[in-house]
Amino acid sequence: MKAIRRFTVRPVLPDPLGDLAELARNLRWSWHPRTRDLFRSVDPGLWEASGCDPVRLLGGVPAARLAELSRDEAFLRRLGEAADELREYVTGERWYQQQAQGYAHLPRAVAYFSPEFGITAALPQYSGGLGILAGDHLKAASDLGAPLIGVGLLYRHGYFRQSLSCDAWQQEHYPVLDPNELPLTLLREADGTPALVALALPGGRALRAHVWQAQVGRVPLLLLDSDVEENDRGERDVTDRLYGGGSEHRLLQEMLLGIGGVRAVRTYCRLTGHPEPEVFHTNEGHAGFLGLERIHELTGADAGFDTALEAVRAGTVFTTHTPVPAGIDRFDRELVARHFGPGAELPRLDVGDILRLGMETYPGGEANLFNMAVMGLRLGSRANGVSTLHGAVSREMFAGLWPGFDPEEVPITSVTNGVHAPTWVAPEVQALGARDLAGVDAGDLWELRRTLRGQLVDEVRRRLYASWRQRGAATAELGWIDDVLDPDVLTVGFARRVPSYKRLTLMLRDRDRLMELLLHPERPVQIVVAGKAHPADDGGKRLIQELVRFTDDPRVRHRIVFLPDYGMAMAQKLYPGCDVWLNNPLRPLEACGTSGMKAALNGGLNLSVLDGWWDEWFEPDFGWAIPTADGAATDDDRRDDLEAAALYDLLERRVAPRFYDRGPDGLPDRWIEMVRRTLTRLGPKVLADRMVREYVEELYAPAARAHRALDVTAAGELAAWKARVRAAWPRVAVDHVEASATGTTAELGATLALRVRVHLGELTPDDVEVQAVTGRVDPEDHITGATPVPLKPVGGPDQEGRRVYEGPLALDRTGSFGYTVRILPAHRLLADGAELGLVAVPSEATGEAAGLLMR
Repeated sequence: MKAIRRFTVRPVLPDPLGDLAELARNLRWSWHPRTRDLFRSVDPGLWEASGCDPVRLLGGVPAARLAELSRDEAFLRRLGEAADELREYVTGERWYQQQAQGYAHLPRAVAYFSPEFGITAALPQYSGGLGILAGDHLKAASDLGAPLIGVGLLYRHGYFRQSLSCDAWQQEHYPVLDPNELPLTLLREADGTPALVALALPGGRALRAHVWQAQVGRVPLLLLDSDVEENDRGERDVTDRLYGGGSEHRLLQEMLLGIGGVRAVRTYCRLTGHPEPEVFHTNEGHAGFLGLERIHELTGADAGFDTALEAVRAGTVFTTHTPVPAGIDRFDRELVARHFGPGAELPRLDVGDILRLGMETYPGGEANLFNMAVMGLRLGSRANGVSTLHGAVSREMFAGLWPGFDPEEVPITSVTNGVHAPTWVAPEVQALGARDLAGVDAGDLWELRRTLRGQLVDEVRRRLYASWRQRGAATAELGWIDDVLDPDVLTVGFARRVPSYKRLTLMLRDRDRLMELLLHPERPVQIVVAGKAHPADDGGKRLIQELVRFTDDPRVRHRIVFLPDYGMAMAQKLYPGCDVWLNNPLRPLEACGTSGMKAALNGGLNLSVLDGWWDEWFEPDFGWAIPTADGAATDDDRRDDLEAAALYDLLERRVAPRFYDRGPDGLPDRWIEMVRRTLTRLGPKVLADRMVREYVEELYAPAARAHRALDVTAAGELAAWKARVRAAWPRVAVDHVEASATGTTAELGATLALRVRVHLGELTPDDVEVQAVTGRVDPEDHITGATPVPLKPVGGPDQEGRRVYEGPLALDRTGSFGYTVRILPAHRLLADGAELGLVAVPSEATGEAAGLLMR
């Protein structure tokens, strides 16, 4: 029989064990080995059976065992030490507090919004890299003492659990998650009733949500849950699953995340006394509606829309994670319009103002689509990509929002992602890292790598057996699994989501050659593959099926495996156990790609296309770069053939020989040296601590300064100034440009005196900056590596209202050198000169604009 109602009976812990509940509810246990060891000692068998989840563990420990532990002096001493250490961790001074002593501009709090968070397998609220990155961001912020508040949604089915059918087709399963069985606490009002946030829906309906809190070390994570009795059935299902449903379902999720998330933060701060955030960080466009809610808050205080927009922009940071327009959420404008304005949400805002923030009103855009990333960029004064290359790709992709500016001047910077070492580094590597890695004996390093490889082999066999049983195999036919993989064979890992651009099956382009690599008599290679396709992506599922059918071949199934249900628990075994981490996306479609970073922190070497972070930090000491065939004349099939051949060549001629070539002592000395250099030189670069410090110093602190400078009065002044500049800009022009030297050549070290005549219309010199822009020029006279040089006004306007600007131009480089002149709006409260997307440049008839030849 099926139960008609489900509830959780919580254990009653004896008083001496009360601290166990506090330790279980703070997710720091997920990256703190001593706390995990403490829980393991409660009941080792039950710990493994619970999936290493303290909440489930304590829910299943027999009362007799709890009574026994309450009298165990050694256990109670360890428990007391762990509890004291946690309290010191969450209250003591850390990096951020030390910085704040000298920098009053650091924000008192930052709200960090993301549609998914990968904190631990015990809280399955993630699908892939975006969520894992968000989880690592919170954990690193906690370690550094940065005052973040995380905001997301609580999905009752999470993403999905993956298995394979007998014919290797991906199957999705959506187990129900009970929040009471998760490491969560319901946020309650002072009278004990659950706190509620509510959104107005068309037709007088409402979308209500509870707020659950996960404690991630020092950082609270607020998760909104629409599965509450006050909602109708449709509204209860808004947070049913991650990235599920159609357009309206997704729109409601994103409204709840952004608008409801701000309201949840306000409620949390009111109830707990936590400082209100000064900076709001939107991790990808899904949470972009948070800016509209904050504008709506200010319009309630008698500020107009434009004034509120300036005040909100000042303290908003937007991070984009996608390098392709298809990866951005876009909604039909009529759908968005129906959910806002009178009778729906944010009634004080004009629907037209809302739509203008997200409409693709630039060359190449679609006039009827509301673009969440475009809204994020228009609502954020600071924006970034997640690697240096991705920053450049983003500037190209969104250049239409800043017409008249070259892509390199588009105000999108980059902060390269990092990963949280305590989460992803194997305990054995952590123990070794406590010593000076540069001095660790080569034999110890090699033995460590073999130990980790052996652990992976055991894990693969266990998971493969379970997978084949799910596919319908009988126990009697699975004896071969005992011989799958070999702890002494070069092991390559490949695990990620399965969109087409990540090219799961590139390794299958020449199956005969792959078989030769797998079955080489002296230098064999073995490969472990994992990954999930989106439930609606049949193309991705076909790629998985194609790969699994190859791995089912009895000739190679002991050398190549596919493991279903890729997630954090699997990944924490997979990264340390692989000698080489493979990544072969279509360049430049990998925004960052942090899986290779996690492998590197465990001494794994990367074998990757130069994309994402690998393009930035690749060195031959850390691995190998797969050459790309991205010429304009290469079709897709030809490109994949060429890049697959390059991959086979690298494995056969460089990777495998280096792994198997042994010195006099029987060790692969050159391989071990690459492992050592990866750990000592690459490891520090890929840390999430480094990433969060960069966010604090380069984005959060400037945003906090701007937020404080732009109170409602200052924001109103800035909004009025922008309106005046936009209205006057059509009459701004460069009238004439001349230099003190003429001709096409000049000597290195000389100085040109520039004299520029401009029309400013109704604007004054205080409203603009006139610049000379210099740099090398290509054959089409396009300036590269541009450097702006401010020019100064000389005297007042002439009878026709023209003004003269002058300045020196140093000729400090040889070769083709050029300059041009431009006029930009200028105001002390602008985050960037390109912010308004306004620029005036010379016409071709104006005067000398480029083309000096230096010698």
